[in-house]
Amino acid sequence: MFDKFKQLQKARELQNALSQERAEVEKQGIKVIVTGTMKIDSITLNPGLDQTTQEQLLKECINEAMQKIQMIAAQKMSEMGGMF
Repeated sequence: MFDKFKQLQKARELQNALSQERAEVEKQGIKVIVTGTMKIDSITLNPGLDQTTQEQLLKECINEAMQKIQMIAAQKMSEMGGMF
């Protein structure tokens, strides 16, 4: 039972640490910021680009930002000695 408490405590510490993290990706004026809790914090568009280009770049930025934040999360978990 004590082990489960320790795991829960580590999970909370990880969650707190990740809530402070941000991943930002920008391409041609399109910028996406994703939080460590895997939520989009902000999106900035470039009105100088056509809609198709903006949509493609936005998709790329979101995917790259999510990948970056997943890497940060994996690193944090590794630093905490793993959890599960």
